Amino acid sequence: MTLSLDAWLAVTGAALKTLSGAAHAGRDLPLPPSSSDDAPLSDAERREAGALMRVNHVGEVCAQALYHAQSLMADTPTLRAQLVAAAQEETDHLAWTQRRLEQLGAHRSWLNPAWYAGAFAIGLVAGRAGERASLGFVVETERQVEAHLARHLERLPEGDHASRAIVAQMKADEARHGDAAEAAGAAPMPMPVQWLMRGAAKVMTSVAHRV
Repeated sequence: MTLSLDAWLAVTGAALKTLSGAAHAGRDLPLPPSSSDDAPLSDAERREAGALMRVNHVGEVCAQALYHAQSLMADTPTLRAQLVAAAQEETDHLAWTQRRLEQLGAHRSWLNPAWYAGAFAIGLVAGRAGERASLGFVVETERQVEAHLARHLERLPEGDHASRAIVAQMKADEARHGDAAEAAGAAPMPMPVQWLMRGAAKVMTSVAHRV
């Protein structure tokens, strides 16, 4: 497959936008308004919420890399358009989680360039495997992310309504992306691949929680 200069410039621009923190949401998330009725977060709750949202932000950094790499390798315009559309919605998640990190006084992962590079390489491999395999990778990724976000909803402080609203909307979007890929003819991922994906995700979440 011969890739045009324009295609490489597009993915390079997307990478710089993701890693520089310049992403902007195309949708306004209906966050619950701050009010005196909201319970203030303790220092411990704020640190935990910040760590969890950092993990979620890293997940969105990886999502950008995966989708753009897979779109670069897509065999058909239809598949490419589907992947790019999903990446655009993931940009909302990226912007939302970044804004929430700033509000919580927490930093983005210092390892974001490494997370992006690793995810981009994985996305290239998935994209080269063919349309059904690439869609299957999307389905498995989104199902794992959906489960991960459900666990975060259980762990986030009850009083952190803003973070909880962001994670709930992300979870709904990820489920929809997985459903769309499945409907488009995704091939199930072999169990060893699923295990590898879960193992890689566990390493990422454990490290990003701290760094």
